[in-house]
Amino acid sequence: MTDSVQRDSAVLVHFTLKLADGSTAESTRDNGKPALFSLGDGSLSEQLEDELLGLHPGDKKAFSLQPEAAFGSASPDLVQYFSRRDFTQAGEPELGAIMLFSGMDGNEMPGVIRGISGDSITVDFNHPLAGQVIHFDVEVLEIDPVREARNANPVG
Repeated sequence: MTDSVQRDSAVLVHFTLKLADGSTAESTRDNGKPALFSLGDGSLSEQLEDELLGLHPGDKKAFSLQPEAAFGSASPDLVQYFSRRDFTQAGEPELGAIMLFSGMDGNEMPGVIRGISGDSITVDFNHPLAGQVIHFDVEVLEIDPVREARNANPVG
């Protein structure tokens, strides 16, 4: 049992993500629902986890991460071009709209409509925040040592 964030902690946090222009990209405070991060499970970048290590419940921290440490760099390979006839069932796409596409593996993936020109529609499958420096404002609400105990002593 620990009172600070460790490499294998589950951490309940409120966070706000801001872009370089100061606009808010996402905030758990807006909907009043904090997020649960599980360090060490691969869902967070190593740099983000490093920023959380050692924090205690009630601690607040502001920091910035470069694109590679946040949502990745934008890849031109993830921008694809479709024919307008590919959208006959989905309807006329709108610039900036996020649509779900079926991948070759059958999984759905979101794509943003970036361009519409004649019969060509440009879809960007990069994360919407890829390629951007992200400014984090994090408040640790709770550290969940019960999760660590559950993993160490499986029931059943």
